[in-house]
Amino acid sequence: MRYRDRLDAGEHLAAHLGQYAHRSDVAVVAVSASGLPVAHEVARRLHVPLAWLPVAVIEVPGRPGLAMGALVHDGLAVLDERIIEDLEIPRSTVQQVGAHARLQLARGGMAAHSVAVAAVHGRTVILVEDGLVVPAVAEAATLTLQKLGAERIVVAAAVCRRDACSRVRRLVDELICLAVPDPVIEVAEAFDSFPPVGPADVHRYLQPEASAKAEREPSEIVRSLCRRLTGDWADYDHLLDGIGDARLVLLGEATHGTHEFYRERAIITRRLIQEKGFAAVAVEADWPDAYRVNRYVRGTGGDDEAVDALEGFKRFPTWMWRNADVLDFVGWLRARNDTRRPESRVGFYGLDLYSLGASIQAVLDYLAKVDPDAEARARRRYACFDRFDGEMQTYAHATGSGLSPSCERVVVEQLMELHRARAAYASRDGRVAPDDFFFAEQNARLVRDAEEYYRTMLRGRAESWNLRDRHMAATLEDLLAFLERTVPGARVVVWAHNSHIGDARATSMGQQGELNLGQLVRERFGSEAVLVGFTTSTGTVTAASDWDGPPQRKELRPPLPGSFERLFHEVGAPRILLPLRTEPALARVLDSPRLERAIGVLYLPATERSSHYFHARLSSQFDYLLHFDQTRAVEPLERTAQWNGEMAETYPSGL
Repeated sequence: MRYRDRLDAGEHLAAHLGQYAHRSDVAVVAVSASGLPVAHEVARRLHVPLAWLPVAVIEVPGRPGLAMGALVHDGLAVLDERIIEDLEIPRSTVQQVGAHARLQLARGGMAAHSVAVAAVHGRTVILVEDGLVVPAVAEAATLTLQKLGAERIVVAAAVCRRDACSRVRRLVDELICLAVPDPVIEVAEAFDSFPPVGPADVHRYLQPEASAKAEREPSEIVRSLCRRLTGDWADYDHLLDGIGDARLVLLGEATHGTHEFYRERAIITRRLIQEKGFAAVAVEADWPDAYRVNRYVRGTGGDDEAVDALEGFKRFPTWMWRNADVLDFVGWLRARNDTRRPESRVGFYGLDLYSLGASIQAVLDYLAKVDPDAEARARRRYACFDRFDGEMQTYAHATGSGLSPSCERVVVEQLMELHRARAAYASRDGRVAPDDFFFAEQNARLVRDAEEYYRTMLRGRAESWNLRDRHMAATLEDLLAFLERTVPGARVVVWAHNSHIGDARATSMGQQGELNLGQLVRERFGSEAVLVGFTTSTGTVTAASDWDGPPQRKELRPPLPGSFERLFHEVGAPRILLPLRTEPALARVLDSPRLERAIGVLYLPATERSSHYFHARLSSQFDYLLHFDQTRAVEPLERTAQWNGEMAETYPSGL
């Protein structure tokens, strides 16, 4: 791992220490001048106090860089007896060099800031270094902190020597080493910029007023650098300028039921289509259901009206795509496409994999048109699922427990047969639409991935989640390749939840082993992908209380203290754009771990903290963020009594 500078190293360490953020029983302690900028950045991002415990290295005379021990200014010293004995260094020399090191600490004035008992007593202390190469330094610091009453000690370093790790790990409660290079390198070699840190720098980092300013920074910087939105068409000029020539723009949402998220994504998407020539919209929806809409907006389907084209969305939650805002956008897209040549029309596609049954039928319908014998073979293969009558939970339990063989082999066979027949079926375009093979092939791939997804559901969330998002990323790449046949350099806008389009590596999801679409797209496309998140503070949301339950119009609870949503609420502006990619000062202050709210198809206010919040570093998660302080529930096309009537109670009551 390489770092741009010490601040970059502090950012990476803070990401691994997110569980300690905003805790009154935690303090960060630096032990060297060189590591102080790293420790300062960690403390700032975690919103915990920074303390200083200067530890001097006792070097072997005539051997610069070789340490035979370390000492703290108050007299505590730790010696490396093995080195002293191997090099036959006289004790008088050890004492003389140690006294000189102690004098240097005093002359530098650095000991004046040394940690006080009150700063660490009863706390978890995170000992931060840029490089852990002299184990005696960490040992001396650890012993001193234990004497001062530290409850728990964590050592965190950007670069570590393997032998130092082994020694220190035995002394402390937790050790975090981000990079353990082999062969061993100098710490400076891991950094692009590694300037010396002198006494003036130490004083600057440790000034109390600087810490107070850091506590004030978030709301002040957000207020000064955000862009207020007025509802004008030009609101997103800055966003479109930042998007530039990016091929992929991922637009998120913090809930699956907020009107403003759908409306503003539609406005941005219309501008991307009209001004930047985007060729398709890909959404967090099942492939066959969205493809029915695609045929409608491109004028090749059998539906007369937009509302008819949306009837394919029958799976819970129907309001996610069968709502008034999507209806308006689909109608606009059809009207625009009607004025364009077929090859210039913008499509509408799904990325998700829950439609196993519908996708099987779509493959059979295609083969019935082009190859009845192949359709019969496919029907025999897919009959493997018949005994489960569409209940994939039952399939998962039966295959997972060994009560039934899986259908893995047959779905792979079917996909491979379709691949092999690509050229033969392409010659039959006179009987079917040219893009029908692509539609069928994607359905066959979906059946394969969905079968695996349901088999992994019982093994844990991370495995099934990762499979689902890998499927969405692969589908998106296949879609780009398909579109490029007629539109060179085709560009796609994606609509999905923040949890899918925000880079998982910047969230507690990533720390739990989960990846997502946003991460995969960034890894594949780099700066050609732009990730845009959406958040809200208060208002109403359309959500259910139970899976497969009816949509309800629920009141949002105020955001929790320590959350990004609470911070943005305190800015006092109704709607703001946060240009995280283009405003470095804003990016720095919003890259400290905070709580972030995520509401899916269920909203469970009684368990809101555990059900709907996670830690994230916002400016690493997104390139831009749109915050709408008060929002209202999206309107389902089918309004139930629960949605139309009095808003559902969201606060628990003991009465």
